[in-house]
Formats: sequence, structure tokens, C-alpha cells
Amino acid sequence: MRISKRITLAVSAFALAVSMGAAHADSHGGMKKVMIGTEGAYPPFNNLESDGSLVGFDIDIAKALCTEMKVECEFVTQDWDGIIPALIAGKFDAIIASMSITDERKEKVDFSNKYYNTPPAIAVPKDSDIAEATDAALAGKALGAQSSTTHSNYAEEKLGSAELKLYPTPDEYKLDIANGRIDAVIDDVIVLGEWLETEDGACCKILGTLTPDPVINGEGAGIAIRKGETELRDMFNDAIVAIRANGTYKEINDKYFDVDVYGE
Repeated sequence: MRISKRITLAVSAFALAVSMGAAHADSHGGMKKVMIGTEGAYPPFNNLESDGSLVGFDIDIAKALCTEMKVECEFVTQDWDGIIPALIAGKFDAIIASMSITDERKEKVDFSNKYYNTPPAIAVPKDSDIAEATDAALAGKALGAQSSTTHSNYAEEKLGSAELKLYPTPDEYKLDIANGRIDAVIDDVIVLGEWLETEDGACCKILGTLTPDPVINGEGAGIAIRKGETELRDMFNDAIVAIRANGTYKEINDKYFDVDVYGE
């Protein structure tokens, strides 16, 4: 049986409409499945294990939120630089990947309320002659950061005397500082602290924690969704409040951290 070009185009348009919003409708909150994008390269928040499983604080929080929302969640890994374009294109419905809520990102996507908030820090080799985490002390030093992050933006704005070197993932800057190719790195204090406790991170130490700039660092890590999807945003916000209240958040927090990373 031949199918007319008009019918074929209509079917293709319908398939595209479905793919552009991976969350599927049912009687509960309008959805039964939520596709979640994450990086899978930012331990201890999200990491793709050798067996293909995703682990980390972001992943456990996402699962808890989906349970609270009574929806199935399915994860999709995506390189950090392309994660917002992939969300906008409909590859998934939400990003749960330690993404800071900033005004610049709000121009492209909407956000839930924060689900954690931790400060940036500087790490250096243990034998470094850099005395403090300041612009003056880092002058002329090679400073590594992951590209397209609030940490790289902070370095550009606040630590301009350093020579900034950008990397696609934290793994590359960790390798370079361990091998003496750069003098310091900037990232979330939790991420750096976790790395320093590993064999690979034995090279280095935390030089100091930095005071976040609300304009650069934002309001904490939130869940990014496509513009205008207010129902999904509200569902996530309600679920964040619920898991904070019922103890689930604390249980997950204490699995990974010695402090409450939710922040003030």
C-alpha cells in the first residue's frame, strides 16, 4: 500500500512533536515518564561507571524526585557543552547535572528552585608555591577549569591575572595538574575534595574556598527545563520541598557528604 506524501509528512510531524517532549501524559500530573539529561562525568554528583550505570548525588536526588512525583525517570548522558541545546531540541525533558541557576542560562531555559548550593574552591599541587586563593597570588599561573561552567566564568571575571586553560570535563584538568602541566584548578569544593581523597588526587590540596558571586555563581544548582513547561517545573519544586521535609534528602545527602549541601 502506498502512503501519500501528505500523510507521511503528517506522521513525521507527529513523531517530531512527541520526540520534542519526551514526558508522556497520563492521569497523574499529566506525565508518566520524564527523560532526564545528565553529564555522567562530575563525581560525586554524577558519574557514568564502567558497567554503564549512573551514580552520584544528582542521580539519587533525581530518582527520589521522580518517586515523589510518581513518574518513571529515564536517564540520558550528554556532554556538558551540548547539554542545554540537547534539552531545547527535545532529547530529554530536564537536566539534573549540578547546573547552577544563572541569569545567562535563564535566557535559554527555565529552572526549578535549587536542590543544593556549594561554593567554588582552588586546588594546587601539595608542593605549590601559591600561598593563597587570590587573583594576585595566581598571577601568571596556569589555572584549569571546565569550559562553559560558572567556575570558568568566575576565573575569567575574578582571577584574570591567571592564565586560564579550559577543559571539556574535569578529568582532563585533573590529569594536567597531576602531571605538572598547570599550576591550579578551580571547581566546586565538593568535587575537588572528593578527588583529593582518591589515589589520582593525592598530588594536590585545597588552597582555599572562594566567596561565591551571586551574579556569576547563581542561586545554587537547579533542574533545567524547557521554557514555558511550568507544570513540570512546579512538579519538581513540590517534590524538592517534599523530600526535604520527609527525610529523603538528608538520607541521600548523608550518603555522600558530611555537611548539608542544600545551603542557606
